[in-house]
Amino acid sequence: MLQGVFTEDDRTDATVTLHVSVRDLRPEDLPACTWSGSATHLHHVERELARAAAGEVDYLAVCTPAGLPVAIGGVDYRACEGAGTLWQLAVLPALQSCGLGTLLVRAAEQRIRDRGLHRAELGVEEDNPRARALYERLGYAAHGRAPDAWDEEGPDGTIRRHETMCVLMRKNLSA
Repeated sequence: MLQGVFTEDDRTDATVTLHVSVRDLRPEDLPACTWSGSATHLHHVERELARAAAGEVDYLAVCTPAGLPVAIGGVDYRACEGAGTLWQLAVLPALQSCGLGTLLVRAAEQRIRDRGLHRAELGVEEDNPRARALYERLGYAAHGRAPDAWDEEGPDGTIRRHETMCVLMRKNLSA
């Protein structure tokens, strides 16, 4: 269960309790995930779902009772030997800071443990202190830096290479 306070306007406050569940992301979920990135990004996620079917990755969705994803993210078991690497974590912007990211990371960590692994790793862009603070709050510690790059789609549909520097973080997962 996730509880958050949403303000409609200055005169009205409402507390909304939203029950959510975590399950595998499915190809039919992708049209409801446009908030997570461009069409190029969603095509990449679709390719990763094929890797999930082969057991190389897990791709998770935090969903409302209607089955709509409000947070998604993956765990790659091939990126780093002996660890699960969390990546492409995203929360519907309107529901950020409501605990969905924490729920998603904890579910991903459980998937890693279920595979008999005892370490989770991730990279977070240096210019994303909010995400880094979440990971630190969840017990991740920085252990280095590395460049990263991916293709991203601009508003006009052009593809460009996004290059960034990431802080590498890890967490020991006890049983």
